[in-house]
Amino acid sequence: MNTQRQALRRSKNNRIVAGVCGGLAEFFGISSFWFRLAFLIALIPGGVPGILIYLIAMVMIPSE
Repeated sequence: MNTQRQALRRSKNNRIVAGVCGGLAEFFGISSFWFRLAFLIALIPGGVPGILIYLIAMVMIPSE
């Protein structure tokens, strides 16, 4: 049994800003809606936590 996991990449097809949520959704096999909702919720307490996490992910996760 060969269970290779797809590498984590920013999505080219499922993107709104930089493809971070789409790439995470493809990697974990769930809807990108849930990652977008999580980043939106992280923006509520002043914006900094959500933006900072997104920017770090955008820099660290390579593009497809």
